[in-house]
Amino acid sequence: MVDFNPKMLKVRFILPASPTEPLKGRKYTLTYSDRTNQHILDIGTDFNYEAVTEKLPDGIIIEWQNDWQYRLAGRVFVDRGEYTVEEAEERFNQLRNKIANGLLGVAFGDRLFLSNYPLLLDAPIYFFFESNYSAFKQCYYYGTLKQYLNQFQYEI
Repeated sequence: MVDFNPKMLKVRFILPASPTEPLKGRKYTLTYSDRTNQHILDIGTDFNYEAVTEKLPDGIIIEWQNDWQYRLAGRVFVDRGEYTVEEAEERFNQLRNKIANGLLGVAFGDRLFLSNYPLLLDAPIYFFFESNYSAFKQCYYYGTLKQYLNQFQYEI
């Protein structure tokens, strides 16, 4: 993914998801196409694993979770064993920095949904980095969606 441009975001709803429902089980798959320079945000009740392939390896998957409070939990694949430790480290560092662009895409692309559930704007966001190397299996806090929407000067 590269710097986020809202004009280059394509949002696709996968039934039964819609711009306003459901909250329970809502999942996001965000990919970036070098060919079209476009971010593609799939919103559904399942992840679009077909979109996160070897051809588009920088995809992220995110979902709303709730046990005692709502949170947005994401996963990103650093490697599946195909990189050396040095290559995996470089990829890990690149992906850590690209997550913010992905969250801008989710916040902007699903802003109508968020306007129906303003409580979610303050929910914490956590990302789990998955890797075959233990050094890169980590969890990071990425703030709240309100912080990302504020970058657009967009209020709900």
